[in-house]
Amino acid sequence: MVLSGTLAVTAVPWAASNSDSQLLAASARTVSDAKGAKEVKAPAPQDVLRDRLLVELREKDPGVALTDLQRAVEGRPSLARHCMSIAKALGKAAVEQYGPTRAHRFSRPVCDTSFASGVAQFS
Repeated sequence: MVLSGTLAVTAVPWAASNSDSQLLAASARTVSDAKGAKEVKAPAPQDVLRDRLLVELREKDPGVALTDLQRAVEGRPSLARHCMSIAKALGKAAVEQYGPTRAHRFSRPVCDTSFASGVAQFS
């Protein structure tokens, strides 16, 4: 695959970090194959974050995902405007995995009460 544009590395594996996850952000919005025949939009950073956190929620628990959401927003303030929708998606996924009663126990004050709102909406 060939990326059009340049890449900006927001974190590198050899630098000290509080999180095990590393972010790589492409400044380009399109990706093309080696022949350049097909262009596909690269996923937006908030979509990549949401998908990663949903996997983390399923593999670990919603509390870990919410903590990582908070850290991601603190580390990259441009994600703040997407925080509520991501937290709501995490709330929905928590209900699907744990049921409404247990999902509520993971609520934290991340992005106001969006996680709890997502839990309540999908209960």
